[in-house]
Amino acid sequence: MKRRNILMSAGAFATMGATFLLDSQLKAHEKIENQNQHFGRMKQYIRTGYVRTARHKSFYLEAGPRRHRSAIVFVHGWPEISWAWRNQLVAFSSLGFRVVAPDLRGCGQSNLYSTHSAYAQREIVQDMLELVDSLDIDRAIWVGHDWGAPVVWNIASHHPNRCHGVVALTVPYDTLERGVERLREFIDRTVYPEIQFPYGQYEYYKFYQENFDIATQDFEANIENTFKILLRRGDPAQAGKPFPTAFVRLQGGWFGPTRVAPDVPLDTSILTPSDLAIYVDAYQRTGFVGVNSLYMNDANNLVYANEAMNNGILKMPVLFLAGTYDYINDTVRTNLINPMKKKCRRLTINQIDSGHWMQHERAEEVNKLLSRWIAINCPSIWGRYSAGETHLIS
Repeated sequence: MKRRNILMSAGAFATMGATFLLDSQLKAHEKIENQNQHFGRMKQYIRTGYVRTARHKSFYLEAGPRRHRSAIVFVHGWPEISWAWRNQLVAFSSLGFRVVAPDLRGCGQSNLYSTHSAYAQREIVQDMLELVDSLDIDRAIWVGHDWGAPVVWNIASHHPNRCHGVVALTVPYDTLERGVERLREFIDRTVYPEIQFPYGQYEYYKFYQENFDIATQDFEANIENTFKILLRRGDPAQAGKPFPTAFVRLQGGWFGPTRVAPDVPLDTSILTPSDLAIYVDAYQRTGFVGVNSLYMNDANNLVYANEAMNNGILKMPVLFLAGTYDYINDTVRTNLINPMKKKCRRLTINQIDSGHWMQHERAEEVNKLLSRWIAINCPSIWGRYSAGETHLIS
């Protein structure tokens, strides 16, 4: 994120009266060479904390005024951590919002569990409710990306009273939260012939279910290389061709017979070297067992999805951000978006020319679209501006 993307004053944060604390997750990387200029500036505005209940411990990042009982809660997906929302935390706290980004269970500094069933959507939604309860947040705008999207969709459909609105990046409603068989209904068979790719671009999803240990071990063989090859910008030239995830089962793993991610250059449009170090440190502690277990709960998740209130109809404001070059959750060239259109009564859809990791790749555009949508659809929770100070996303 370039300096011009976020205009904020230090006085604004002092006016909020917040004491910003740092823990080892952020401090450990202060001496990394070639840190980008914004890294040190961002972390000074971000608080860290834990919510501990009888059933779970969640780590979270937070910024903005604690006094607000409304917030924007950002929920990351696979294979990320709360730091995935660093650009959004700074941008929206500078606008006066209280913003929170937790580590999902099994990720970062939140609790890690050994059974697949611990990562069912029902459990994760409960984590999120306990988080906001402990932080004295009544209602929130819930923003989710990748596997964070089913979490916020399920909060909206099961607990609408806790939502001002819901926002999803890349994963539309009424799809992933119902499992791979639901996703299979929307595969473009002109690109993925069923005889060769029965699960299309979701062949990797089936590989988890059939060869979980192999998939997990392959990611852990070289964690730094894994992140460098997975987190990359969208490629317009990939359109109309089978995406690499379609070959995972055919080649016996994500990285073929070598079973280790190759060393490729870091895509700095997604992660800086400092960001990469934080991701690597996090997954060296946890491994990939927890985050990969998200794919192992289709049956449980379907039961939970079917318990949604009002037959799953969402009446609150909804924003969906589609990635033009997201070829896994392809809402541009397939009908994957249709179920959401039928079940969301106040739906706004925007398309961004990015790949899957849009909150990194197109942070400025994501922030602009989200702030505009909030101003139009949820004006009652807009942060209060301090007199005489300018807070803009430009």
